[in-house]
Order: sequence, then C-alpha cells, then structure tokens
Amino acid sequence: MCSSVAVYGGPMVARPAGAVPVSGPDRSRATRQAVEQGVRQLITSDQLDEDGRLPTERDLADTFGVSRTTVRQVLDGLEHEGLVHRRRGRTGGTFISRTRVNIDFGYLAGIPSYLRAQGFKAGSHVLSARMIPADPLTAGALEIPKGALVHDVIRMRLADEVRISLEHARFPVTLFPDLLAQRLDDSVYELMAERYGHKVTKAVERLVAVLADEEQAASLGIEVGDPLMAIERISYDENDRPLEYSNDLFRGDRTRVIAWAYGATDPPSLA
Repeated sequence: MCSSVAVYGGPMVARPAGAVPVSGPDRSRATRQAVEQGVRQLITSDQLDEDGRLPTERDLADTFGVSRTTVRQVLDGLEHEGLVHRRRGRTGGTFISRTRVNIDFGYLAGIPSYLRAQGFKAGSHVLSARMIPADPLTAGALEIPKGALVHDVIRMRLADEVRISLEHARFPVTLFPDLLAQRLDDSVYELMAERYGHKVTKAVERLVAVLADEEQAASLGIEVGDPLMAIERISYDENDRPLEYSNDLFRGDRTRVIAWAYGATDPPSLA
C-alpha cells in the first residue's frame, strides 16, 4: 500500500509504505532499515523504466525524508548484495541488477560471449600481464618443461559493470609469442584462433567451492568468507595440445554453473 506519490524528475513513483517521515531522525538503525525496505519495494515494483534506473540519491532522500548519507549507506548495502549496481558518466546512476550469470560447462567460449548471449554488458579489466617461467603445476598442465616461459594474465570480469569473476590464465609463449602486445580485455579464445591459428576445441574443468580470502574479497568487492566457485581449467586444441591453464574465481552470489549430462555412455577418464 502506498501513502503518497513523489516525482523524481521522471516517471511518477509511489512512496512505499513504511517511508520515513520528514521530521524523523535519519541516523538510527531503524531509519536505515525503513529506507532499505522502501527501496526494496521500489526494486520489486513495476514503477521503474525498462532500464531499471532508480531515482537519484537526492530524490530518494527527499522522498524518505532522510539525508543523502543514509540513502548512500542503504544503496551500498544493496549493491553488496548484488541487487543494484552503479554506473558512472552522463548515462550513469543506480540500476537494478539482472539475475545471475549462467556459466555453461558444455559451451566453449570466452566469458564475454557468455555475457552478451544472456543480455549482459560485458566488461573486463586487465590487472596483470607478464611473462614468467612456468612453475611445476603450470608446466605439468601445459605439458611444457618446468621453467619454460608462459604469459601470465590476471583479469577481472564484469557483467553490467558488476565484478563477477577473477581470472588467472597462463599461455605458452612458444604458441603465442606476442600475446601481451595484443588487446586482452575481450575474448582471448577469439584472439588465439584469429591471430595464431590455435582454436580451443575442448577443455577439462574442475570446480570446488571455496571461501574468499582478504585479497580475493577486496578484488571482487565482497566480504572475507563469502562463497566463491573456483574453477581450474585446461583448454586444448584439436590435436590435444594444451593451450591454456587457468584458475578462475566466480562470485557465488552472481554466477551459476550449468552442466549437461547424457546417459548410456561410457564415462570419460577423470584423471
């Protein structure tokens, strides 16, 4: 039930029940909870435009009769939950977040392809890109000598500008000699195929559930101890030659893994 109607410089939006009176205090926990309840009602209503843009902090503060600081604290909490996300610039603002990103184990493609196919705006930040000697684990996965040079690339993936995964991939320098001179903020799989003629045709992926440590939490914008899906992947070409060894961390609150299963066939080796 709505008690009054407010105008936010756009469509008319009804003030949700439980809104804070203008004369009430705006620093108490009860006040923030009341504002949060009102914003949650707005998020689940059908009163917003198709792009899911929320009213500005100023308009929300006027509607609920609180300070912009209180509104900002509420939006910070909702952003941490993944219910909303913020965009900067002239077309920026606070927007309702979409549902979780589906990661399909039966579909070999880069994360940008996954995101665009599901209607998300794909984004990526290269956090580190360097050439280093392969450690024993990497060398074994890529079937190269220990100490052989690999390109070591760490990237952050975003869906609608929300951080969803942290990727740490290694590629043999012998197969991709000038990889670090190329654009790495989009699909490396497409780059590998188009520039170097090495197409990923299959991959083995192993998934375990882990809890975010301090560094991972800071990178992904979550809390220490929040759930993550850790995926170890080795990608191969049509000749069973390893092309990539990767360890990826996906936010448990923003992604969902899908795997197809078929019956009446001999299971593959799990070695």
